[in-house]
Amino acid sequence: MNKFTFLQKLRNKIKLKGAVTLKIDKSAKIVHCKIEILGSNNTLVIEEGVNIRNTHIEIVGENSLIHIGKECIVGHGSYLSAKEGKSLIIKEKCMLSRNVKIMTSDGHPVYEDENIINHAKDVLINEHVWLADNVTVLKGVTVGTHSIVGINATLTHTIEANAIAVGNPAIVVKKGIYWEE
Repeated sequence: MNKFTFLQKLRNKIKLKGAVTLKIDKSAKIVHCKIEILGSNNTLVIEEGVNIRNTHIEIVGENSLIHIGKECIVGHGSYLSAKEGKSLIIKEKCMLSRNVKIMTSDGHPVYEDENIINHAKDVLINEHVWLADNVTVLKGVTVGTHSIVGINATLTHTIEANAIAVGNPAIVVKKGIYWEE
C-alpha cells in the first residue's frame, strides 16, 4: 500500500475510513484537493506525472475504484466520484479542464416497488481524451481514445474514438479527428 507523501498530505484535505488501497506515484502533483475514501476494499490509483488541483475525489461504499493514468491533468473545481462497487478509470494523457464532473452513480438510490432502479455503472475515459470546461460524464459512459467533449456538454451515452461531442445531452458532431496539446 503506497501512501501519500508528506507534501501531498500537507497540501490536501484527506479523509480515509475503512480498508483502503492507495497507489499514489510520488511524482503526482496533488494540490488543494479534497480526497474522501469511505468504506471497505476501495482503491485510489494516481500514476506518474499526474497533475490535479482543487478537485474533490470521492470513493464511497465497497470495492470501488478511481484510477487516473499517467500524465493526466485534472483542472480546478472538478469532481470525480466512484460508488457502489464501480470503477472510474481515466487512462493516460487525458486533459480534464475546469469543473469537470465524472460520476459512477446518481448519488442516491431511486426505488420503484421497493427495488432500486438506478444502479451505478462503470465509467471509462480512454487515452488522450480532452474534456472541456464544465463537462459532466454520467454513469455507464465510455469515451473513445483521442475524443473531445465540448464546453458545458453532458455525456449520457458512450462516444466513439476520434470524435467531438457537444451539447446537453451531448451528441457527436464530428468524426475522424485528433487533437494535440
